[in-house]
Amino acid sequence: MVERVKTLLIGQFGEQVIVAEERSGLQPSLVIDKELLQDVCLFLRDGEETYFDFLSCISAVDDGVEAGTFTVVYHLASIPYKHQLTLKVVVQNDRQLNNLPVVPSVTGVWRTADWHEREAYDLMGVFFDGHPDLRRILLPDDWEGYPLRKDYKEAETYHGITIK
Repeated sequence: MVERVKTLLIGQFGEQVIVAEERSGLQPSLVIDKELLQDVCLFLRDGEETYFDFLSCISAVDDGVEAGTFTVVYHLASIPYKHQLTLKVVVQNDRQLNNLPVVPSVTGVWRTADWHEREAYDLMGVFFDGHPDLRRILLPDDWEGYPLRKDYKEAETYHGITIK
């Protein structure tokens, strides 16, 4: 299925749509240009051959301080066609808390993205541009930092309560 989707995407958007391919592991994936993410997702959802009608998960991955990148992973499924696809977007970032990595929101494509994007924002600090209500979902609104980042420094206290 990945090869057919790759061919369809290149035919629709050109060679620049696919930044890389990952063939190792249990789930091969296509790394796509983040600027084309929303258009690619709409195409994959509405395409007669693809019909990826279900976004099962969005995950954010900290690729490490040395790499200077974050990867956002999208797990798509077509319920009627019974096939799956993994898309990835890689974002360069300087890791400063006042300069979050930015990825376009896909809440306009799949409603389930709303909660998934909020979780990735809350725990990893990925900003989803165009999200209708991007705010913390698991941590208190005044929590500082993003606890799933590899360089996260846990606070000693929170409102006078010892954490460690």
